[in-house]
Amino acid sequence: MFEFHADRKKYFDIQADNARKYVIPFISESFPVLPGQRVLEIGCGEGGVLKAFVEAGCEGVGVELDEPRVEDAKKFLPEEISSGKLKFVVRNIYDPLIETELNGLFDIILLKDVIEHIPDQPRLIGWMKKFLKPGGVIFFGFPPWYMPFGGHQQMCRSKISRLPWIHLLPRPFYKWILEKKKEPVSDMMEIRDTRISIERFERICKQAGYTIDHKRHYLLNPIYEWKFGWKPRKQIWPLRSIPFFRNFLTTCVYYIIKPVNA
Repeated sequence: MFEFHADRKKYFDIQADNARKYVIPFISESFPVLPGQRVLEIGCGEGGVLKAFVEAGCEGVGVELDEPRVEDAKKFLPEEISSGKLKFVVRNIYDPLIETELNGLFDIILLKDVIEHIPDQPRLIGWMKKFLKPGGVIFFGFPPWYMPFGGHQQMCRSKISRLPWIHLLPRPFYKWILEKKKEPVSDMMEIRDTRISIERFERICKQAGYTIDHKRHYLLNPIYEWKFGWKPRKQIWPLRSIPFFRNFLTTCVYYIIKPVNA
């Protein structure tokens, strides 16, 4: 496991910096991020991404299933929470009670490195429509499944963490390796089972009644700037135009979608 995954405060700071420098500017290219807007983040973790939006004058609501991560968020963001600029909800996003706890509609919904962990992705993407204000948008940032570390094997503690594309091995063989190396098998296999490619994501969005308003594919993920000292690099046009193959060499994609006729 890399150091930044174990140090939650460091990871929080990385997420906030990445949102300031790359996520908010990307969204603003097609949808202005303005003070007073309501922003919902699904799978918000410790709230690093939301911190950047609150700094921009937005009101933030974060939904997170892992309560210890929200406890960390409370330690990292006490002023934002006490001032009412930021609220966290510890609940499964599919829980019916979530609707009252969100307290209204949103201008922007964020899913940063989350959709690849969500079961029944068509259900979630379709469900989010009812929480958007008219003209609102949804941001996605995620690693395509077939990219070198699309299985999140960098989270492992053994040498598996350094092996690109190992997650593409046949399911039984991959599971056997994880068991032999005493890795968190259930967590890693869950990621394998909820995997998503560029083509599948775009297909789900279209079927759920959305248009893709803006997109960017990266050869080098923007967050690598903090993790490895590598500058982000956009995917070159010939590669990003080749279906399926582009997944193997695209480490991150950013998308803005909105409901048709919104």
